[in-house]
Amino acid sequence: MRRFSYLLRLAGKSAWNRRGTLGIIVFSIALSTTLLLGIEKLRTQIRESFVQSVSGTDLIVGARGGSMQLMLYAVFHLGGATNNMGWDSARKIAEKDEVAWTIPISLGDSHKGYPVVATTGAFFEHYRFRSDKRLELAEGKWIETLFDVVIGAETARKLGYSPRQKIALSHGGSGARLVEHTDKPFTVSGILASTGTPVDRSLYIGLAAMEAIHVDWRGGAPIPGLRITAEQVTRFNLEPRTITAMLVGLKKRSHVFAFQREVNEWKSEPLMGVMPGVVMDQMWSMVNTGEQALLLISALVTATGLAGLAAAILAGLGERRRELAILRSAGARPLDILILTACEGGLIVISGVICGLSALFVLVAAISPILADNYGIFVYLSPPAAGEWALLGCICLAGLAASLFPALRAYRMSLSDGLTVSI
Repeated sequence: MRRFSYLLRLAGKSAWNRRGTLGIIVFSIALSTTLLLGIEKLRTQIRESFVQSVSGTDLIVGARGGSMQLMLYAVFHLGGATNNMGWDSARKIAEKDEVAWTIPISLGDSHKGYPVVATTGAFFEHYRFRSDKRLELAEGKWIETLFDVVIGAETARKLGYSPRQKIALSHGGSGARLVEHTDKPFTVSGILASTGTPVDRSLYIGLAAMEAIHVDWRGGAPIPGLRITAEQVTRFNLEPRTITAMLVGLKKRSHVFAFQREVNEWKSEPLMGVMPGVVMDQMWSMVNTGEQALLLISALVTATGLAGLAAAILAGLGERRRELAILRSAGARPLDILILTACEGGLIVISGVICGLSALFVLVAAISPILADNYGIFVYLSPPAAGEWALLGCICLAGLAASLFPALRAYRMSLSDGLTVSI
């Protein structure tokens, strides 16, 4: 052990004497480590961010169609529903003994490219994200009057909105500004705290408000010659006839399969219920090939860096023949030369890994606010997970293996190799 400790110190001093050349190799390994671990961290945390966009919801109910499509427009407000579900069916489902709460959702309008979600107070009370976090207001108050709107953190920040500001919603989604409901303006009542979910990029109004702005509309267009003002609209029945989807929470999660079957066999209209976790797994299985391709590219970059390490050590042997011969003449055994050369490679790899890990932490700290604010992707600083430790171990082992080849060559060099003078 004492001899090994001495050889390790000697390897460190030898590497330091050649720090200029080896520094480039350390930088290459650090860059490879940052890339490999960065892709792994982004992959796992983006997946976690999507999966935890909605928590505690046992079933998402909507018109029969594709399960992924239902999940995308009900939770992420992407795409659109081919059909709506009836309000009578939504009420009957909510009255079921197994149901603890329901959150009706109606989509279709937008505001400057951001989706408008019509719902009830149940959304703010029961919606959960990131395991069990509740929605909170950053400023203002919840919806109290018919034409109040609560907006997400990103929407407020990018559009520069504040409470008590007047805004007009647009008919149509996906950024299309077909017709603005300027005759029925809304007042920003509150701004939600940032969640890192699609909630940040949405506006929330009451279901009755969605009906109110379309009272004088038929077939997706205003009725010619008819204009009902915001003051007059309260005299009308504002109960919705249809909604886009509904989030359902059950009293007992063990009832979810039986209740899903009951919804799928609904007699009054064709409905379907999907479990968010199951659909999320299906979505990620589709992009699994792309994830693996990114990891493969990162692994190839890492292998290139380690190949450069082996090449640098191997090329340096020719310049160090005299040094190694002097060590042999001073009593070093061939095994000591092997250990010395392998230790140098190991120190370089470990230094590169530590530098790469440090660079990754700095990078995550720098870009996490940008990703959260602009893309709703929540990436946070955390110790390496089990999979990341495994990758670090693989890099270190691969680096040690890469340094063994030049170490074996140094082991086979005879004493005379370094003492012979070429003419």
